[in-house]
Amino acid sequence: MSQISGFAPIAFVLGSLAIGGWIFTTWLRIKHGYPLENSWGKAVYPQKNEEMVERIRLLSQENAQLRAEVGSMKDRLAVVERIVTDESHHLNREIERLRGPAN
Repeated sequence: MSQISGFAPIAFVLGSLAIGGWIFTTWLRIKHGYPLENSWGKAVYPQKNEEMVERIRLLSQENAQLRAEVGSMKDRLAVVERIVTDESHHLNREIERLRGPAN
């Protein structure tokens, strides 16, 4: 009887670790986009319906718009960096040239 009572805490700890490990690996699969598996080892894929396809299309469009916006912001940032790091006398000459001849 004492052997069984000594084995119970060990079994509880091992069972808890097994369940915790299963939860952790499932979380990792979800986080990194791997398909989940059913009890027979087959991948479980989400159902595709019209609403989901429409959401994906809208998100793809939004992603393209945001990428274009980031590209234009990079260009503008490059101009600002050029202005900030440019020598002041060169910048002054360009400004004066754009103003035109003095009257």
